[in-house]
This record gives sequence, structure tokens and C-alpha cells, in this order.
Amino acid sequence: MDKENNSEENTEEKPKIRGIVEAVDGLSLGISMVVAVVMGVGIGYLIRSMTDIGWTFFIGVFIGIAAAILNVYKAYAKQKESYEELAKEPRYAIKKHLEDDKDPDYSETKHY
Repeated sequence: MDKENNSEENTEEKPKIRGIVEAVDGLSLGISMVVAVVMGVGIGYLIRSMTDIGWTFFIGVFIGIAAAILNVYKAYAKQKESYEELAKEPRYAIKKHLEDDKDPDYSETKHY
């Protein structure tokens, strides 16, 4: 009987934890973008101080911005993959359902 109660409690807690994990994942994207740019600025400052050439600072800034863009692209690819998996589930297959139920009256162009 205790096992049944524990399994019910675990299933009820999953949605709460899922929301927290998704929020932290979104927050981590913002933090990683800021950290990437700050590290790029630090690299640029280090290069400038080592070479005494002013424009080398912007090399580091460019590296930081490129890393931030890469982080956004990776997050986009991850979200796209999860949405494609979600679209494969039968209850979310709206597109397939609409294609199966095409009404010939609405699919043809009518001229009045």
C-alpha cells in the first residue's frame, strides 16, 4: 500500500519539477550569453594588453558575440528537436488530421 502512495506522489511531483527545469534551462541561456560576451571582452583585453594594439580588443569582443550566437543556435536546435518529437505524438498530430478531413468545397477555389 505504501508503494502505491509513493508512486502516486512521484507522478504528481513531476509536472512541478518539469516547470522548474524548463525555467532554469531558459535562464541558463541568458546567463551563458552574458558569460560568453564577458569572456570575449576579457580575451580581447588580454590580447590588447599583450600586443599594445588597440583594435585587437575587438577580436575578443567578436569571439564573445560569436560564442553567444552559437549558444542561441544550440538552444534553438534543441527546442526544435523536442517540438518535432512532440509533433509525432498522436494527440498533437493536427496537421495530419486536417489533411485527412479536407472538404472538397473548401479546397477548391470558387468564383462568384
